[in-house]
Amino acid sequence: MIFIIETIKCVSHIIYKTRNVEEKIKMSQKLMNSYSSTLCPLCNKPTNIITDQESGELICTACGTVIVDQNRQENLGWMNSNTEEINFRSRTGAPTSLAKYDRGLSTVIGKIDRDASGRQIDVSMRSRIGRWRTWDARTQTNDSSKRNLQTAFVHLYMVKDALGLPEHAIEKVAYLYRKIQERKLIKGRTIKGALAVASYIACREMGIPRSLREISKIMNLKEKEVARIYRKVMVELDLKIPQVDAVKEIIKISNMCSVSEKSKRVAIRILISVMKTSSSVGKNPMGLAGASLYLACKENGEELTQSKIAEVAGVTEVTLRHDLDLLLDLPELKVRN
Repeated sequence: MIFIIETIKCVSHIIYKTRNVEEKIKMSQKLMNSYSSTLCPLCNKPTNIITDQESGELICTACGTVIVDQNRQENLGWMNSNTEEINFRSRTGAPTSLAKYDRGLSTVIGKIDRDASGRQIDVSMRSRIGRWRTWDARTQTNDSSKRNLQTAFVHLYMVKDALGLPEHAIEKVAYLYRKIQERKLIKGRTIKGALAVASYIACREMGIPRSLREISKIMNLKEKEVARIYRKVMVELDLKIPQVDAVKEIIKISNMCSVSEKSKRVAIRILISVMKTSSSVGKNPMGLAGASLYLACKENGEELTQSKIAEVAGVTEVTLRHDLDLLLDLPELKVRN
């Protein structure tokens, strides 16, 4: 008799768990349907938002706008799991990021006036929920440091494409900017200036060929102002950054001047042979890269003026000619003269 009772209890428990699983699946489908319909920020039409599985971006099917800011992860990781795994898995959110002022951990109240089951919210509750949305938006940035980070990272994503920085470089920039803010080095300086310094240091550490002049120009800042903040940050944070890779600078200058691959390879060989000597110590890598490229183009019969190379490399023509004379005086390069 006791065995029969225990068996009935086990069967009832399994049926109850199966019913809970089915209810979870139905509820998740309802949530997916309610979340898939939202307002596009550009066309402002209620339309279906699809998710790119590779990049994780949200795309409007009406106008094609890519919605970068993801406040939630549309994919439910347990949707295709079996019944046993569903009970032990929870819904995952958007990935955390240092390039977000809240690291992507905060939540917001949605703008759709629908409940979890997809039904319209009655009129008496809409005004109250609208007030909740207002206070929710205010509490997101109730701290001055959060407002500072929010402003800085908005500028960061605005210049991201202009600088051509990958996502891992953006994370590094955000990490450095947070360090600068923690040391209170932004006081008396502009947010864009500190962000430009963080971008330059991140590019140097990750081997991305971006000069201080280039970053300052893109951010519409004076180079002297950014250089002054850079020196202060380097001293306070005690950073040790690697030297500029002149080979990558040759590739960058060659691409901007539309130089052939043959001349590019010759220039790299010239530069490598120069870097092995003591003559390159204390020299501007941009000047050596420009002089090596000029010699390579001259050898291969390509027309490229010194003024063009100096303009692209960010050095003066006098510096370029001095480095050119230095290269021509080397024994291993005299045969190229």
